[in-house]
Amino acid sequence: MINKPSALFVGIGFVALLIAGAATPALAEFANGPQSVAPLAKRLSDAVVNIATSQTVKGPAGVPLPKVPKGAPFEDFFDDFFNKRGGVPHGDRKISSLGSGFVIDGKEGLIVTNNHVIEGAEEIDINFHDGSKLVVDKILGRDTKADLALLKVSPKKPLADVKFGSSADIEVGDWVLAIGNPFGLGGSVSVGIISAKSRDINSGPYDDYLQTDAAINKGNSGGPLFNMNGEVIGVNTAIISPTGGSIGIGFAVPSDTVSKVIAQLKQYGEVRRGWLGVKIQTVTGDIAETLGLPENTGALVAAVTPDSPASKAGLVAGDVILKFDGKDVTSMRGLPKMVAQAAVGQAVDIELLRKGQKQNTQVTVGRLEDDDDNASDLKSDTGKDDDPKGSAIIGLQLSPLNDDLRKKYNLDDKIKGVVVEAVDPQSPAASKGLKVGDVIVEAAQDSVSEPDDVAKSIEKVKKAGRKAVLLRVENGKGDLRFVAVPVS
Repeated sequence: MINKPSALFVGIGFVALLIAGAATPALAEFANGPQSVAPLAKRLSDAVVNIATSQTVKGPAGVPLPKVPKGAPFEDFFDDFFNKRGGVPHGDRKISSLGSGFVIDGKEGLIVTNNHVIEGAEEIDINFHDGSKLVVDKILGRDTKADLALLKVSPKKPLADVKFGSSADIEVGDWVLAIGNPFGLGGSVSVGIISAKSRDINSGPYDDYLQTDAAINKGNSGGPLFNMNGEVIGVNTAIISPTGGSIGIGFAVPSDTVSKVIAQLKQYGEVRRGWLGVKIQTVTGDIAETLGLPENTGALVAAVTPDSPASKAGLVAGDVILKFDGKDVTSMRGLPKMVAQAAVGQAVDIELLRKGQKQNTQVTVGRLEDDDDNASDLKSDTGKDDDPKGSAIIGLQLSPLNDDLRKKYNLDDKIKGVVVEAVDPQSPAASKGLKVGDVIVEAAQDSVSEPDDVAKSIEKVKKAGRKAVLLRVENGKGDLRFVAVPVS
């Protein structure tokens, strides 16, 4: 209650300044908003379509009917509705849904939309701005990871179409225009700005959304987001809303991603993403300190898949990939996006940091299979243990691996190192998620086979003035990760 009057006061003061002529020219221009978008909307609307889908859903057989006591006031009504009119469906029924899309090739009849708009559809109708309608002949391809689909219709005459612009060129604060089919109302236009770029909403491994405050609601999915030149710079895909309606937080797949995916769907009927074959993790502050790097620089290689492009190029666990194809890797999530967009079979230059030294190598990008475990290459294990017993080396009780310990902790014969048999709950190691059964494979990027090896690596780290030792850890499932454990 206290904040509302304050907000009202600020708003009144702002208006008073404008009336008094105290606003700067830039502020006055902002207050006036963009020039009319009527010519733009008129030119683009014919290329934006409404998509209606239908599918058959199996109905529940033998649904029990409500029982109404004899002589009840609504007895006649219930008998009439349920017994004579079949008020409860017993068999299959058809359901329909609505979405949006846009024409990218008027001669060939190619239409882009979201995959979730046409997911499971048995029939897809395209409704145009002039009231005409076409049935989709074929779904040329779909991509569940980017949530995109390419549809084909057979027009009797060329359709109005639109072109892709560059989402890389759009800036936060630039005006944008959305056209779509919110709540099934038909062609609707809304205007807003780009609120943010490169948003990760945890919808998939390649999240890189544009955020906009242009009104996007249910039914806008698959519709275009235009820049003020009338170019498509995004495909409206998702909203954040507690009510189901627009609260000014909408997300669009960037056109730079869309254009590449659609080109492959058109050519191959599928998306062929690049694959490197590495498990990676974030260079956190403590890990960066042990490597002498700024925080959030590059992607740390936790493991390399055997016989993968990365393996053939000589990458090893502990490498930090700094650049891929000449582009800086500024975060862990940035690398999979770069690799995915690289052409399969392309030779790409990589800059990496290995044991404090920068090196350059070249990798030939492989193809990512849909069922490949390396599809995301994003997460590292950070599990914690609740029943440790205490120890001497950074809070760990360590033992050399032998047959009994391998059997006890279900460890493969190929795993080499020292096994954690107890963890002090108050130790730095415990806070970093080390647990009983973990195997320390390397300490300070040196292989270890005895507890003394770990102790020596810790002393080496302390003498070098480092605050943490970098451990490479493997568990019984074969999952590898790097952990930076404070030593002072």
